[in-house]
Amino acid sequence: MTGAEDPIELLARALAQTAGLIDGAGAEQAGHPTACRSWDVGQLISHLLFDLEQFTVRAEGGTPDWSASFERVDEDWLHRFEAGADRLVAAWRQAGDLDGVIQVPGAGELPARFPVDQQIAEFAVHAWDLAKATGQSTDGLDHEVARASLAWGRGALRPEYRGSEEEGRSFGAEVKVDEDAPVYDRLVAFFGRDPESAG
Repeated sequence: MTGAEDPIELLARALAQTAGLIDGAGAEQAGHPTACRSWDVGQLISHLLFDLEQFTVRAEGGTPDWSASFERVDEDWLHRFEAGADRLVAAWRQAGDLDGVIQVPGAGELPARFPVDQQIAEFAVHAWDLAKATGQSTDGLDHEVARASLAWGRGALRPEYRGSEEEGRSFGAEVKVDEDAPVYDRLVAFFGRDPESAG
């Protein structure tokens, strides 16, 4: 199956490219600003480690606690991320068939693969954030991951989710870019980043 047909394989690819960027981030860059609201590099990576924990809870059939605050991690980033990524992928493999639909409180009936697609998008966007913040190239980022993430976002990111940090919103307003812009520029612009000014 292709990545588009097997969402867990695509998630594994999104995680692998994020791990590669974490490997390329030096500890001396922990305080560098990112495109992610008020987070620096250390906070962004700490957030990704927290995501892995909460997403694994979801994959195992539990309810993630997004009200919990994440602790800042300033060392051993790569080992922690790779271990968490392995657990997440294994949990989704154990979860069984992702065909069909699921019932989600407040959202109604959604494709069973919806949570996996959401997680792919989370790591795809933050991979770009991390690359830009640490001076790493975005040229080699996985285009299939980006295309799948953009397709998911266009169907799932409602206008009421957008707004300022002060308003408690997770996503800023969509930034307009050319339709033929590179796929990661289109992806991050949709999620509220300006690909021309970040990094």
